[in-house]
Amino acid sequence: MACPKCGASIAAGAKFCGACGAPVILPEQPAAAFCSQCGTKNESGAKFCKSCGEPLTTEAAAGRPANVSLPNDMSPASNKIAAGICGILLGGLGVHKFILGYGRAGAIMLSITLGCFVGGLLTCGLLWPAIGAMQIIGLIEGIIYLTKSDEDFVRTYVDGHKEWF
Repeated sequence: MACPKCGASIAAGAKFCGACGAPVILPEQPAAAFCSQCGTKNESGAKFCKSCGEPLTTEAAAGRPANVSLPNDMSPASNKIAAGICGILLGGLGVHKFILGYGRAGAIMLSITLGCFVGGLLTCGLLWPAIGAMQIIGLIEGIIYLTKSDEDFVRTYVDGHKEWF
């Protein structure tokens, strides 16, 4: 390989040219296309998935992996219903946050709920309204999850990593 700056020969695996010190820029490898339906890796520029025959989207054809890394080839939108129902029923415990992969936010909700429950026992229920606040937050978030379209849900909570409301 020759240095694009000075033309000197560059050893394989070198990061910089030994003659002039210019950084070695390797030619870009063609990006693979991932099927949004089954997650199969296809050749760059492919129009249809080689596994399921599904037309590849522009993003997939450009090489951006589709969000299909969930177990059993589940789509990210399939978490919408589980997170929404858990948000409504178990919102104060933050279960819906854990379902979406937001462990820190889930831990915050769980800590506040459990801490206020124990603290409320010690203070004759003085801290128990905070448990209700956590439940209301979970209820609101659960309703928001269930009322969003699948595309909106994925864009906001999977791709956008929006943890709260």
